[in-house]
Amino acid sequence: MLLTGWGGLPLITGGQSRAINGENPRGEKGKGGMAASELGPSRKGHPCWNGLQPGETAVLAEIEGPGVIQHMWFTVTDKTSDADCFVLRDLVLRIYWDGERKPSVEVPFGDFFCCGFGQACQVNSLPIAVNPTRGFNCYFPMPFRKGAKITVENQHKNPIPALFYQIDYCLQEVPENAGYFHAQWRRQRLTQKAQDYVVLDNVHGRGQYIGTYLALTTLERYWWGEGEMKFYLDGDKDYPTICGTGSEDYFGGAWSFTHQVEGRSVEQTYCTPFLGYPFYSRHDTTAHNDYYNDDCPPMRGFYRWHIPDPIHFEQDIKVTLQQLGVCHRGLFERQDDVATVAYWYLDKPYTDFPPLPSKEYRWPR
Repeated sequence: MLLTGWGGLPLITGGQSRAINGENPRGEKGKGGMAASELGPSRKGHPCWNGLQPGETAVLAEIEGPGVIQHMWFTVTDKTSDADCFVLRDLVLRIYWDGERKPSVEVPFGDFFCCGFGQACQVNSLPIAVNPTRGFNCYFPMPFRKGAKITVENQHKNPIPALFYQIDYCLQEVPENAGYFHAQWRRQRLTQKAQDYVVLDNVHGRGQYIGTYLALTTLERYWWGEGEMKFYLDGDKDYPTICGTGSEDYFGGAWSFTHQVEGRSVEQTYCTPFLGYPFYSRHDTTAHNDYYNDDCPPMRGFYRWHIPDPIHFEQDIKVTLQQLGVCHRGLFERQDDVATVAYWYLDKPYTDFPPLPSKEYRWPR
């Protein structure tokens, strides 16, 4: 009987389990916890990266392959002062495969973990979990053949006092058909009417698209998730092979995610293993000031993981999202502030990314 998923846990498959963190920065066998604290040797002597300076890039892991990254955990502050409160957009997570000089993952730190808008929220999904307080976890398997490198760059104005992390991986043979993990962030601060927002394009090769995170700031009334997700596959031009029926549908909800409270429609957030709406706010909770209120444009964060249903492509893929609303008069074209993370596997370790925008462009409204 073929055992897969959880059913495969009893199978003794071999491999060498390792973990990289402050206590064993190279993941070496028998060398964890050697640093001393005031309590003595091997008593939590070096649990984190201390004082990540502005402009500094921390190389958290350099691993020789072949192997698979199985889990990543981080925690970090979300602000260094009320004036400097977008740490999660100012830090940049990058991952490189097999000695490539350009990254296959380049995403603002919080957005990679489905926490856009420079602030954390709880996320309870299968591959991404964010737990109290700012415990960021990723379970996407990330195979590599020659090597892997993971970095975090501090583009924040101030030093980051402490970055805690652990990279769990296994040194083992990698199947020939295993793809390389990719993730890319994009943002359009003001979408154009009747022009679909581009989540991902210029990806060539064989692979599968496995997920979308959407950080949406609505700038007009009556959004309600009418815009369709479109997947252009293997040479599609004018029309896609896969076209959804609306944003709320794509993220697994319906009818504006609302229920009635005293005659008002109130949106409900939710988290499930593969689909979620973990964040909604119309208030600035990142800072306090005695002289202005905390109103801001409505912010919504959504995720969709194509784990049971990956979008396969043999030559190329392009993913877009419409910006449509609906009101009493019917559908209408609209303009909003849209940011996304696309997640996919590809048969090569690198594909050209557009330049990552400046930290000021990345800041939420």
